[in-house]
Amino acid sequence: MEYRPRLVFAAACLGLLLFGIVLTLLGAVLPSITARFGLARTEAGTLLSLMSVAIVASSVMFGPVVDRYGYRGLLSAAVVFVFVGIEGVAFAGSPAVIAGAVLLIGFGGGILNGAATALVSDLSPGRRSAGLNVLGVFFGIGALGLPLVLGILLSSFGYTMMLAGTGAIVALVLIYFLWIRFPAPKQPRGFPLRDAGRLVRDPVVLLLGAILFFESGMEITMGGWTAAYVNDVLALPGDSALFFLSLYWLAMTIGRLLFGTVLSRLATRRALLPSFATAFVGALLLTRAHTPVTAAIGVTLIGAGFATVFPVVLGLVGDRYPHLSGTAFSLVLVMGLTGGTLLPLATGILGDRYGLRTSLLLVPAALLCASTVYLIVRPRLDPPPPAVTLPQ
Repeated sequence: MEYRPRLVFAAACLGLLLFGIVLTLLGAVLPSITARFGLARTEAGTLLSLMSVAIVASSVMFGPVVDRYGYRGLLSAAVVFVFVGIEGVAFAGSPAVIAGAVLLIGFGGGILNGAATALVSDLSPGRRSAGLNVLGVFFGIGALGLPLVLGILLSSFGYTMMLAGTGAIVALVLIYFLWIRFPAPKQPRGFPLRDAGRLVRDPVVLLLGAILFFESGMEITMGGWTAAYVNDVLALPGDSALFFLSLYWLAMTIGRLLFGTVLSRLATRRALLPSFATAFVGALLLTRAHTPVTAAIGVTLIGAGFATVFPVVLGLVGDRYPHLSGTAFSLVLVMGLTGGTLLPLATGILGDRYGLRTSLLLVPAALLCASTVYLIVRPRLDPPPPAVTLPQ
């Protein structure tokens, strides 16, 4: 029985929707966790980095596994990890339990992120960036929905009950994954080590991965620290601060919706420099903001600027290595999420010493670095990609 592409595409969208929840979950409940257990900013930053470490660890292994064995088993296991982790955060009685739960959430989330991305790349030959952009909308829905719902209902129900309810949504996704049929493995007769070695040494892929290093670091930093920044610097209450976090994800989601049709007609690489410039202006506004209005404008521009970066860069990687898409995405996502581990931690450390207004200057600095790397790699995108051979 053949798989049905629309059902599989929907499964990938559900997977990335869950990853959106995963990536924003800790940032959304961080003020409550910090208050409950009396955590310092450095300790809170360590929790964010633990999640990123787990995401990186699972990103190392998902690519070769899905290329060799397919998607269904690994995606289903990832959903189980996320479910157990969310329930662990909901009912944790100590910071140590929260740390273990965060590791489970991050490990499952990393698999969902990478495998869903590779799956859509496989389903969208010739229009990978556009397909990945649509996929990214569902990431935004998950990332936006959780803090928005928490902001509305947190004071009435508390974060324990809200997170427990989120676990029920995760369980429904698992049922769907077990019900549908997924594509067959791309390398059923053995993993092509020679082609994988060529991929790892390809300077274009490594430079694209470097862009994602800075981009992922910025996205996770903003997702993890926006609510705390607004709460601390602008002295807004926790539930109001969550709406600024929702605004960030909303801007990113709307940006992907608007760019979805444009990317199918436009040379995708042309979107990157304007995106970096938009986010840079927003980051400067946010770090200089003294009123909620200015901060809201800054957060909106940052989210809109970030919208196209991951879909465009991953589309370029998928076009270069279509027969090893999982492994190629595994490499660049590991590079990207390494930045997602380091930058939020550095933000917390500098925030303890100099304040969050100063430490968030890391975001415009990272944007300048990402723009520079793109200017270096852009001329190398023109030659045809190296041939990838399949095992005989």
